[in-house]
Amino acid sequence: MITRFRSLTTQWTFLVPVLAIVLLLFTWSRDLPGGVVALVTVVLGGSVLAAVHHAEVVAHRVGEPFGSLVLAIAVTVIEVALIVTLMADGGDKSSTLARDTVFAAVMITCNGIVGICLLVASLRHGTAVFNPEGTGAALATVATLATLSLVLPTFTTSRPGPEFSGVQLTFAALSSLILYGLFVATQTVRHRDYFLPITRQGEVIDSDDHAEAPSARTAWISLGLLGLALVGVVGLAKGVSPAIESGVEAAGLHHAVVGVIIALLVLLPETIAALRSARRDRVQTSLNLALGSAMASIGLTIPAVALASIWLSGPLVLGLGATHMLLLALTVVVSSLTVVPGRATPLQGGVHLVLFAAYLELAVNP
Repeated sequence: MITRFRSLTTQWTFLVPVLAIVLLLFTWSRDLPGGVVALVTVVLGGSVLAAVHHAEVVAHRVGEPFGSLVLAIAVTVIEVALIVTLMADGGDKSSTLARDTVFAAVMITCNGIVGICLLVASLRHGTAVFNPEGTGAALATVATLATLSLVLPTFTTSRPGPEFSGVQLTFAALSSLILYGLFVATQTVRHRDYFLPITRQGEVIDSDDHAEAPSARTAWISLGLLGLALVGVVGLAKGVSPAIESGVEAAGLHHAVVGVIIALLVLLPETIAALRSARRDRVQTSLNLALGSAMASIGLTIPAVALASIWLSGPLVLGLGATHMLLLALTVVVSSLTVVPGRATPLQGGVHLVLFAAYLELAVNP
């Protein structure tokens, strides 16, 4: 009996992604009653946990920094599909959805995930240590992408409102792809050692010796199940999005809160994976996940919505307001001061978390 129970607890990560896809097929594009919404929410949470498990299996097989890159790109590709789908269904009211979701992803990753990981690692191990060369390069890329895509549209004059003209949007999309491609090449080829975890003495940890690496067959199976789980996460999130929008409207909250909730749901697998790495004193892996997700969110979403704007009706508003630009500038400054020493205390983690809390508070009460 005990053996059977253990077998079931180890097999749930294989069963839940399949269950999520089956449930998605039965609920897609349908109005869901309250009981079904509750069931979808439970399966959605299980899919998130399953995605984290399979991402860690793949990461353990391919090693760092490839493992964190796999999860960041996989989640972001599905996030982009969700944003474009909601924009196609939402009409004019979704004109700011891409901006709100991308900015929410930046604040969640650069302040929420980074802050909680630094806090957990420093409380557990004294200080959180990481490589400032790799982390600094990632932060510089995120700051440049965010400024080009989310700040400049507020000041351009070719079109009224915080919008890019067609030529400007094309330039922003191409710049995003080029910068993201350069970063991936730097992270995985030319300067891979900059993005590997380090010891307290600053020595690079090129392999994990805590467990034997899974076989290639197991890794391929986990990669396929990771894809299923992520499709399930985003598809089911879209299914419950009408309930989320209705709840936001009923509470009298700003429509931007919808983008925040979507980003929180989509980034939940990376948050859990980053926290686990921080607990194991692999803070560099946590930062790779956080900043890599922010970078992928901008670098892939902006080109995708630029392409989708060809057939989508309505405006595409990308420019941030003054309050959010101030939060973004403060985030870049604080993050730079955090990265430079290559180690952090609970204070740095707390500062980032306060910035994240300020963003959430302003999203609810602008």
